[in-house]
Amino acid sequence: MSKTVVVHQPDFLPYLGFFHRFLHADVYVALDHVQFVQRTAKAWTHRDKIKTRNGEAWLSLSVKKCPLDTAIKDVVLSDQPAWKVSNLNLLRENYARAPFFRPVFSRLEGLYARPFERMAAFNLALIDLVCEWLNITIERVNSSELAADGRKSEMVAAIVDAVGGTRYLSGTGAAGYHDQAPFDARGIEVAWQRFEHPVYPQQFGDFIPYLSVVDALFNCGPDETAAMLRRL
Repeated sequence: MSKTVVVHQPDFLPYLGFFHRFLHADVYVALDHVQFVQRTAKAWTHRDKIKTRNGEAWLSLSVKKCPLDTAIKDVVLSDQPAWKVSNLNLLRENYARAPFFRPVFSRLEGLYARPFERMAAFNLALIDLVCEWLNITIERVNSSELAADGRKSEMVAAIVDAVGGTRYLSGTGAAGYHDQAPFDARGIEVAWQRFEHPVYPQQFGDFIPYLSVVDALFNCGPDETAAMLRRL
């Protein structure tokens, strides 16, 4: 029996393409045992972009200082409430007039009010909420629960094998460092996501793609965002 697996870090309120892969997979492995990367342009685990009156802006989690080799699963959220207030205010200031602000914001506000200690747990709760809105059901496993050694492609192939996967669905961002050999050695097919970002009604001028999924949810609502993903 074929089993398609997606492997990706548990990012903070990620973009539409993150959830698009879930529609074509059976298992999502949350890559939570790898190093938390914070200070590079490709750091998405603790932040993503939204659209404001002045263009793109970062919506970021606040985390406690940690050693460079800290695993994603071990990163602790700041216990100071100011960052939560700042996040919610930024969303309120820029999406209050969006058509679906009230129902979406109220659920997000509820999650922000819960006492999460770890960043990964908070992110996964947000991912679960978005999956609920988008009517996506997918099994989830944390990579920290698996015995998967190696780096990059070797590690990913071992993870897919560990959950009984026969097919790995990869985002195109991995193409630059993908090594096919570990997958071939395990008889695992590799498929590449085909995702063309949809254009939808958006506030504040020209359309900006690749923002956090909340932009689509506020502007289009859960039902239309779910339908939009399924039309791709």
